[in-house]
Amino acid sequence: QVELVESGGGLAQPGGSLRLSCAASATIYRFKVMGWYRQPPGKQRELVANVTLEGTTNYGDSVKGRFTISRNGADNLVNLQMNSLVPEDTAVYFCHAIDLIIHKEYWGQGTPVTVSS
Repeated sequence: QVELVESGGGLAQPGGSLRLSCAASATIYRFKVMGWYRQPPGKQRELVANVTLEGTTNYGDSVKGRFTISRNGADNLVNLQMNSLVPEDTAVYFCHAIDLIIHKEYWGQGTPVTVSS
């Protein structure tokens, strides 16, 4: 069973930055896509960013130009650098992955991010 563990959430001021990390218990190259979703209070879960096995990145419209996803194969990490944070970025952020072979989805437990002055 693969586990995804998020870290790096917390409180940030508007205009500030946070860096989230997702640590996988297996090589990240077993996933055809890996990335981040978020769920704001009272709203549905939405895509933030992901990266395919081939290295193609995709971003939600609201974070383009502010967030950057990257991966570290040596440490089995996928990171999300979040800059120019706004209150609307407040949400629980979940790491997500889909297995390349069996197409099973994996989710982390989530890490909360609050953007407030």
